[in-house]
Amino acid sequence: MIKGLMITPPVIGRIAIGKVVERNGKRLPEKDDEFTITTQVQSRGQWILHPLDETLRLAADKTYGSIKEGSQPSLSDGGEGGLSTADLEQATQPIPTVRPIRSGKRSLKEKIGVAADANPGQAMEPASSPSLPASSVSARRKLRSIPVRVLFNDPDLNLRAHYTLFDRTTARPVCVGDGENCKRVSSKGLESMPCPGPDICLFGKEGCKPYGRLNLIIGDSDELGSFVFRTTGFNSIRTLAARLRYFAAVSGGHLASMPLELKLRGKSTTQSHRSAIYYADLIVRSGLSLNAAIGQARELTVQRKTAGFDQTALDEAARQGFANGNFEDAPDEAAEIVEEFYPEECETPTAPTTAAANEHWPPIAQASQRNGTHSPYP
Repeated sequence: MIKGLMITPPVIGRIAIGKVVERNGKRLPEKDDEFTITTQVQSRGQWILHPLDETLRLAADKTYGSIKEGSQPSLSDGGEGGLSTADLEQATQPIPTVRPIRSGKRSLKEKIGVAADANPGQAMEPASSPSLPASSVSARRKLRSIPVRVLFNDPDLNLRAHYTLFDRTTARPVCVGDGENCKRVSSKGLESMPCPGPDICLFGKEGCKPYGRLNLIIGDSDELGSFVFRTTGFNSIRTLAARLRYFAAVSGGHLASMPLELKLRGKSTTQSHRSAIYYADLIVRSGLSLNAAIGQARELTVQRKTAGFDQTALDEAARQGFANGNFEDAPDEAAEIVEEFYPEECETPTAPTTAAANEHWPPIAQASQRNGTHSPYP
């Protein structure tokens, strides 16, 4: 094994809550109110969607009954508000265009294919003009929950979170710490020193903030290949870290076998000017109780052991791989990470323009972004 090269879990795609858009000549991160699953390939400055993205949207109410959808996530518990599944399916069907049989001139509504109010006993016939295609009358499904598993039983191997400062000029990590100790690049090389955290660290006050990476398995086509969810949001990092530890504890250490679901949740804060911000959470897969999920995890663990699958050895191999290098992100990925998660400060609008407004827009939030407590991605 090459020393100094951190060996990380193989990544076959990305999970994001937003994208990078060009605004006023600058490429800036833009938040969204749904997940997007992409490949690792870009076209015209945007990530190409992974086939699983459309598959999960289409199978939301069928194959994956656990994926619920609605108008937007509830701000109280992350559930989907608004339309029910039945309402959503009805809303996505083409609307049949009909008109009453009448003599004489037709009204303007009838000419453009809109059915007029008809009497109960009035005969109806299909309009001569064809109805609109389904794609034009149905909204694109929102992907707000994804059935997943994790790779490792050790929570810290699945989610690696550190305070991180990048050099915007070279897109290389300059300082990475955990609030107690850090590795910092200086004129003397790589040094280890105490890490006070970004709130009181003079060195990192202009750009150091929490940065986490969560590896997740979607589907069963590649059980050792994962999709990476990157975030610099305190809400996501804190929630995901807690969930992973809790599930590892209640399952008796069978975290890698637990049937889980990555779920989008929403909340409002004073820093977001009471508009909605979204963050990621991990829950037991919908349709299962916690006890049932634990039972499935134990059964899967037994099946894997019978087949010769050594989860303990896999965790140890990953642990050694992470310990083999200094910084996790490869040089070819760092530029994209800096652009997406460490954007240049821009002119701040007077107020968020949408319910899913960027967390970094409000002036109070932008000020706190510099000390690592807020970020454009939750």
